[in-house]
Amino acid sequence: MSTAVNVKPVKEKVPVHLRVLRVVYYLIMICTVLLYLLPFWGTVTTSFKTAEEALTTNPLSFPEEISFDAYVDSFEELKESLITSVIITVGGALGSVALGSVCAYGLSKYRFKFDGLFFLLLSAAIYLPYQAILVPLLKTISNLGLYDTRRGLILIHIVYGMPMCTSMFRGFYSDIPDALIKQAMIDGNGPWQIYRKIVLPNTTIATVTVLVFQFTSVWNEMLFALTMGGFDCMPATIALNQMVGALSAEFNMQMAGSIWLTLPVLLLYMFLGKYLIRGYMAGAVTAS
Repeated sequence: MSTAVNVKPVKEKVPVHLRVLRVVYYLIMICTVLLYLLPFWGTVTTSFKTAEEALTTNPLSFPEEISFDAYVDSFEELKESLITSVIITVGGALGSVALGSVCAYGLSKYRFKFDGLFFLLLSAAIYLPYQAILVPLLKTISNLGLYDTRRGLILIHIVYGMPMCTSMFRGFYSDIPDALIKQAMIDGNGPWQIYRKIVLPNTTIATVTVLVFQFTSVWNEMLFALTMGGFDCMPATIALNQMVGALSAEFNMQMAGSIWLTLPVLLLYMFLGKYLIRGYMAGAVTAS
């Protein structure tokens, strides 16, 4: 006859100083998150107030009565500029991502003379301050007849977005085994067929990651929009800034306009967030 003995695992006691450090760590994290979200909370609450209430109450307080008038009025003010921003951002982001992807494919999977120097010069453009080339760029755009046009701003964002897109794509494409590329060549596929049938389908997450990154950069950009654009192609970032100056007393409209400007990027991250996390994790593994 055998007797069963119940063996309970012994829980290791966490030292007191480690528990204190853990509590302090969580308190610091919570305070950091609250401080980070505080301006956004003030923006949201103020946007639902009337103009008079926005001037006389605490920005962080709840509105006495929720009003959508500020959203309607600010949208009317920013409508044309928002359309312009969408056109410029989509064109600039898609163009730079497409060209950066092809360029990164060639640099990561094919060897040619001075390929390392070419990538070094291309990467150096990432760290080139925009202010250093602003005057010659303005003259070039003017001579091409592209000043104060959507096409001009799209071209600028494509050119100056390519280095970053190429650098990001190159890290992802380097993970594709060279044996897979060589086998495709043996099967009679050319470089363009390999790119379309093998590289792109296997790097969808990378494409989404780079596209969202570039979309956000172009959407929030102000320097080129301020210097290379005018009244006819004014993006929403510049229009919102001018609206703040014109409506200095109507804080609710300013905050509502900020929400309209934030909404496209926020929705983009909400719907593509899981792909971004996977893309960033893949990039971290590659870097390690």
